[in-house]
Amino acid sequence: MDKRKKGTRRRGEVLEEAILHAAWEELSKTGYTHMTMEGISARAGTNKSVLYRRWANKSELVMAALRKYLPRITNEIPNTGSLRNDVYTYLHTRAEPSKTLGAETIRGLVMEPVVWHKIIASIPQIIERRSKNKLTAAITAILKNAELRGEICLKKLSPRIISLPLDLLQYELITKLEPISDKAIAEIVDDIFIPLVRAAQK
Repeated sequence: MDKRKKGTRRRGEVLEEAILHAAWEELSKTGYTHMTMEGISARAGTNKSVLYRRWANKSELVMAALRKYLPRITNEIPNTGSLRNDVYTYLHTRAEPSKTLGAETIRGLVMEPVVWHKIIASIPQIIERRSKNKLTAAITAILKNAELRGEICLKKLSPRIISLPLDLLQYELITKLEPISDKAIAEIVDDIFIPLVRAAQK
């Protein structure tokens, strides 16, 4: 009881940090479907009304916790000595957060109307920015390294081919609603991307 009373006196960033940490722990221990705002508030030592003053619902709170606590993806460009391994390594790194989340959380979030609407609403912006975003720039950098090694001629590759590995990675996540497997990444690279790159060189 003393801990709860002490917790209610917290303010600002200190209180928000406690709530987000509680949400992350609750997500890890109970899973998205079974976690509740009541459980999060109890773990944070505060009142449920405090949560609702900051986040409209569970999905918004969980997304805020994910932004804070999901492992940060490195922006390092792999340079293993081969185009195939560079692309595979980069996609594998991008897929790691999905493994941390797990299938139950991914499905739970996507099934929330507020989350799904945000995904749908963001698609036009994603398409518009695709040629400029950091992810496409990373794939382009990987391809430039391959060109320096004499593996490819970059100017022979269309923007659609360049963005294809990331497009397929996103498609895999949205359609399967589960962590992206190493097998799926290998198929994207070995069965689709690399053959297209080689065909374009002829």
